[in-house]
Formats: sequence, C-alpha cells, structure tokens
Amino acid sequence: MRAHRPGRPEDLPEAGVLWARWTAFAVATWDAEEENERFRHGYWLDESGGDGGRGGDGRSRLRFDDGACSRWALVRADGGRAVLFGQDDSGRVGRYKPPIDLLDGAPDWVRHELRNDVVGLGRVECVYWSDGGSWHRAPYPDDLGDDGLDCGMGHLTSREHAVDALCALFEFDEDCEGAVEACERLIEHAERGTVADADADADADAVVRSFADEVFRIQTEYELLWPKAPVPRSEADLAAMAALIRGV
Repeated sequence: MRAHRPGRPEDLPEAGVLWARWTAFAVATWDAEEENERFRHGYWLDESGGDGGRGGDGRSRLRFDDGACSRWALVRADGGRAVLFGQDDSGRVGRYKPPIDLLDGAPDWVRHELRNDVVGLGRVECVYWSDGGSWHRAPYPDDLGDDGLDCGMGHLTSREHAVDALCALFEFDEDCEGAVEACERLIEHAERGTVADADADADADAVVRSFADEVFRIQTEYELLWPKAPVPRSEADLAAMAALIRGV
C-alpha cells in the first residue's frame, strides 16, 4: 500500500506538489490527437471549466482516468486551496449503508467547486480538500474498508512512487538503462516549480526535450511497444509539453 485504506489526509503531499507530479504525467503522456477527444483516458489538463465546455467557472483541472475503474480530478481554488475528488472501484464508500456524507465538515467553497465539476467527472465517492497547507476529509465510519485513495492516487503520494509508476506506464523495467533517471528528472523539475526562475522557459524546454529523447531512445533500443515503432516527438509536441510543465 502507498496510502492507508481508507485514506487519511496525511497520506497526500502538499497540494502544489500533488499538482506538479500529476502535471508531469500529463506532460510525459501528452498526445496531440487525444487533445481533441471528448472522451479520453490517461492524464491531462482540462481547461473546459469542468462541465464539458458548457460554461463552467473557467478553472483548470487536472484529470486522470485509467479507462476502466478509476477517475479523478484535482482543482486549484483561490487562496492556495485545492479539492481532490473522484472514484476507484476498490472503494467501498458508494456501497456503504447508511450513505456517507462526503462533504460533512466541508466549507462552502468545497461544495461550490464540486457543483461546478461533478458533471464533468461522473460518480464521486472520495473527496479531500486542502486549506492552509493541510488536507481534510469527512469523517468515516470505523468499519469502512477503503475509499479508493490508495489505488487511485497512491502512485502520486511520493516522488519514488511517482517515478516507479511513470516507468511502468512506459513499460520500462530495471534493464532499461537511463529510464529511472529520465522519469525522475521530469518529476523533480515539476516539483521544483522552476517556472519561478528567470530561465524557466529554457529550463522547461531542455527538461522536456531531454525526457522525450530518452523515451524514444529507450523504446527503440529495447524494442518496446513493438510492432508499433516508436516515433520521436515533433517540435509541436515538445512545445505543447513544455508549455504544460511551465504552467505548474
């Protein structure tokens, strides 16, 4: 386990770090074709306003959908606050009787964020909110076995877990020389928030290009994802990826 079952607020990293790691996955897996898909899976930045483009609040959300049993969203609110919410089939919240009020103790701003986003995500069975640098959630019954946080978000709870998960996403194993280092550099760059530096743009471009080059080299050298031949990133791809990580 990478988080308690059910999850606890202290399992989650600081909201800005969580956003950064999530963004690193969105950068690593960025796909021009998927950007235009209405129904998609993977990791991405959603700028539709949270309601599928029907006039939401204009906030950006990070989303994750594994295409099977796990769907999550992270939205940053005013004042450095954030809301993490979603659902994983490992959770037992939706089947618990009597129903659990996931917003018990939540301030009004959390309810506001969820109202703006539920249509875009679907079923919500797990809600955590960050305020003042600390995460919170509603109290759970003592006999609740799981809320889905570990299976859904556990891979983002530490840098080590995130690096392992990113390597696994590209099917890199311990024999793939340079894979761990490439994934680690990308995630570390996002966590550092180098967008605040004077040379942030150039730094982001260099990190993204280095990561993309390494992924292509490893996939080619170790014949990964065959019979579909690996394709190097285009300049347009690299520009979009760098822009995304600069937005951390």
